[in-house]
Order: sequence, then C-alpha cells, then structure tokens
Amino acid sequence: MTILLSFLLFTGLVAGVTWYLTCKDDHGTSEGFFLAGRRLGAVVIAGSLLLTNLSAEQLVGLNGAAFGNGLHVMVWEVLTVVCMVLMAWFFLPRYLRSGITTVPQFLEQRFGPSTRLFTTLIFLMAYAVILLPIILYAGATGLKEMIDVSGLTGIESETAVLWLTVWIIGLIGSMYALFGGLRTVAVSDTLNGIGLLVGGLLITYFGLTAVGDGQGAMAGLDTIRAEQADRLNSIGGPDDSVPFWTMFTGVMLIMTFYWCTNQQIIQRTFGAKNLAEGQKGVFLCGALKLLGPIYLVLPGLIAYQLFTSDGVAHIQGDKSYGALVFHVLPTPLVGFFAAVVVGAILSSFNSALNSTTTLFSLGIYKARLKPDATEKQVVVSGKWFGWGIAVVAMTIAPLLAQTDSIFQYLQTMNAIYFIPLLAVVVVGMLTRRVTAGAANAGIAAGLILLLAGYFLPVGTKTADSEKMIVADAQAQAELVAGGWEEVEQIVSEPTLAERQAAAREDKTAEPTVFVKYKKSEQATKHIAGDLVPTFHYVAIVFAGIVALMLGMGAVAPRPEPWVHEDAKAVDLTPWKLSVPAGIALLIVVIAIYAAFADFSVLR
Repeated sequence: MTILLSFLLFTGLVAGVTWYLTCKDDHGTSEGFFLAGRRLGAVVIAGSLLLTNLSAEQLVGLNGAAFGNGLHVMVWEVLTVVCMVLMAWFFLPRYLRSGITTVPQFLEQRFGPSTRLFTTLIFLMAYAVILLPIILYAGATGLKEMIDVSGLTGIESETAVLWLTVWIIGLIGSMYALFGGLRTVAVSDTLNGIGLLVGGLLITYFGLTAVGDGQGAMAGLDTIRAEQADRLNSIGGPDDSVPFWTMFTGVMLIMTFYWCTNQQIIQRTFGAKNLAEGQKGVFLCGALKLLGPIYLVLPGLIAYQLFTSDGVAHIQGDKSYGALVFHVLPTPLVGFFAAVVVGAILSSFNSALNSTTTLFSLGIYKARLKPDATEKQVVVSGKWFGWGIAVVAMTIAPLLAQTDSIFQYLQTMNAIYFIPLLAVVVVGMLTRRVTAGAANAGIAAGLILLLAGYFLPVGTKTADSEKMIVADAQAQAELVAGGWEEVEQIVSEPTLAERQAAAREDKTAEPTVFVKYKKSEQATKHIAGDLVPTFHYVAIVFAGIVALMLGMGAVAPRPEPWVHEDAKAVDLTPWKLSVPAGIALLIVVIAIYAAFADFSVLR
C-alpha cells in the first residue's frame, strides 16, 4: 500500500503542476498545439529532450544490455553527445531557418511535395509498428517488476498483467499528448526529468550499498571493479553487441538520425524561441547525457553483481532493472521511482504520439486530404488519428514479449527507416541541384536494401541455441516436447540478492538448480548479420543511397539551384558560446572513453 500511495502522489503532483502551467495555453491552432507557440526556452528544451530519450527502453533496455554485455554498451549514451553537438552546429540552424514544424516539411521545401508525402508515410508507419509498441512494452516490463503489479491486482497470468500495464500506460500517455499539445508534453517531461535524475542516482547509490553488503557504496564500487574487471571496458570486442569499429559506421549514423533528424526528438527544438535558446538547450541536454552511464549502465553492472552466482544469471537481462529497484530501494521510494519511470515512459510515448499527430495533420490531412481545413479541423484530425495509432501500438506491444534484448531489437529495427531518411536530409542540406526524383529513388532503394539485408534469405546455416531454466518438471517436459535436449544441470549457490532477502526474513537462502538445454536446427542466413556485420551493412547502404542521389543529380540536375530562404520565424543569431561549449563536450567524451579503454580485446 505504501508503494502504491507514493506512486499515486508523485504521478498526481506532476499531472497537477503540468495542468496549472499549461491550462491557458493555445491548444486550438497548429502552431500552439504542435510547436508550443515557438516560445520554448533552453531549460525546457533540455529537460524535454532528456526525458523523451530517457524512457523505459533506455532504463530497462540499456541496463539490461549492460547486465548481459558489460560497460561497452555505454556507447549508446556517451557517443550521442557527439551527435548533439552536430545538431546544434549544423542541423538546428537550417531547420529554424526554414520555419518548419516537421522534418518532411523541410524535405518539401528542398525537394517537393512527393518527398514530403513519402517520408511522412515512412515516419507514421515506423512510429506505429516499431517505436510506440517498444516504448510501451519496455515500460510495462520494468514497471510490473518494480511494483509487483501481479500482487496488487491479484492477476497471476504474466501475459494478462503485461496487457493490463501496457494499456494503462498507453491510455494515460495518449491523454497527455492528445489533449495537451507540445508544451504540455515538454513541461511534464521537465518535471519528470528532475524525478528521473534524482531517482536514477538513488538507484545507483542504494545498489552500490547493497553490493557493498554493509560496507557502504564505495565498497560496492570496489567490489564491482575487482570482480567484473573484464566487463569494465569501453571498447567492444568483435563478438560483443557493439564492436568498437561499428562506432564509426552504422552506430554513429543511427545516433545521428536519432538526435538530428528524428521528428519525435527534435520537434521540441523547432519550438525554440530563437536559435541561441535552441542551441543552449541542446548543449545542456548533452552535458546531462554525460551523466547517463551512472544511472543507465552502472545499475546493469550492479544487477549483475547481485543477481548472478557462479557465472549463472538468476534473472533475465531486461527484467534486471525492475528487480534491482524492488530489491534495493526503501519501500516508500519504490512507489516514487515507479512513478518517475512511468513519467519517463509517458514522456517518450506521448512525445512520439504528439509527433505522429503532427506529421499526419500537417503532412497528410492539411497537405493532401483537405487543403482548405481550418486550424481547428487540423488539430482535431490529428487527435483522432493519434487515438487510432495509440490503439494499434497498445495492441502490438505485448506481442514483443519473446524478444531477447529489447534495446538491441530497437536499434536494429530503427535502422530500416533511420538510414534512408538521414541520407536524404543530409544530401538535401549539402547540395543544391539534386532533384526530388533522386531523393525518392534514394529513399526507396535504401528501404529495399535494408529490408532485403535483414529478411531476404541467402542460404541456411546450422544454428545452435541454448536455454537455461530453473528446474521445473512441467517446463522441462515442454522443452523436450519442442525438440530441446538437456545438456546439464547446474546447482548455483544463492546470489547476493537472494542471501540479503533471506537474511531480512531471518531465513537461509537455498541453492538454485538450473537445467541447460540445447537445440540444433537449420536457420535462415541473411546478408546483414551473417555475411556482413549488421552495423557495417547499415553504413554501406547509407553510402549507396548518397552515391545514388549524387549520381542522379549529376546526370539530371535541377534547372536552378535550390535557395534556402529564411522564413523569419525566429531570430537566427547563434549562441556566442556555441563553439567552445561544443568543443568542451567533445573533449569530455574522448576522456571518458580513454579512462575505460582496453584495446587488447581487438587483437
């Protein structure tokens, strides 16, 4: 009851303050609803950017990746700062000069209406079937571990609990996005951002204290350094989830799209009152992202220390963060942090949904279906479309339950549409004579190549799969019936977390018996992942798209060069400290990597 009460109190506080600050805002016009009236300041932009990014797929997924793979997954946090500097220096001035509301709007200015329609449809499809469902699934997975939804509701079925949690989060997030508009989203993001930073750091502190087993947080950190020395490497080896060299190819491209071209993220920068405020907001968010590994990677290492024994993990990676929160936080704070996590989930969900409605209302409804629509009709159309997309996402989300690593799945699937759209935006900004035909051909070719690389069979291979479960007669019988062969039984001594939990109840923790199974079967071989490393393949496709567009532009260029006119939407005077601030952030990124680098894994 204490957990539930603290959860409801913090959630209600954020909702109440957000309503008070935004209830008199203009929600009836497209600029007021979609761009907050172009009056967002640096702090709100930074907070909204941070919370939109730091959702459940980050908290649950990235910590789960650290649990399974070690420190090198911090690449998804630390290297993003490089992309944010690029956003502030290169992309943002061009976006604000155009006075746009959506990225496809910029592409219409540069290439024409057909490119805008093409990219709008891609964004809408990707958000509906990839991004929004993953946000909901990852959020529900973490939340039900933190506050024991099954115990609170009396529902024993894990599947039923997942569906219930997904729909509750989805409905609340939809209300924020579809009734409030961008400023409501941005303000609630900022408030939840404060809670997330405080709560995330508390998780790390209490987690290290638990690892220290009575000796304090520093003792816990020393224990992790000593016992996980081989996992504390910022450099990923060839067989790791993010090999070192992919940082300079596909990984960098995926993150550049995310922070410089992704409508869900950069829409709040379009609402900046001027370029200087926008740049300050991006740089401030970049500085905060440098703290990310403390609460997005280190807890995964802490969970590994608590929930493994004899090299055997007693919990699935994506469930480790929720279990860590439940295990280390004092009971009253569990509800508070669960509310913070819900805020993070809602932030990403309602931001993506708000961007979805923006894309549909302006790019489809106003531009194609009803050009003479009033401002009110444009906003209403977006709200109705948003509810439809939300229902689709809430239906798809629970079906992701069989995914091994939600964070790795997210990055892999995102590349399908990230790469073609990034290529066409970059070429559009850097050239003046490439045509709409070349842009559309590049996008289509990129989508075809990536889908073919991921899913087109190019042969077969013998795949050996391993699965380890806690000894259970029924579960074992089901595996054997499915063609799995028992390899060995492993008796694992109690984990540190199990010993601590038993001690609190004045009991003795017992060993856990695991059974390892193996299954060999013929699997389909694909270009990406089998013939070419996935992230390198992504970079090859990007280069191919750029080459195709440049080639077509050289053969059949525009009659007149494109001129990037100033829409006079905001003051474009850069922040006077933009260059030194960006350089300082880049130096810190290099220093962080150097501090934890061991290049011997590349030999």
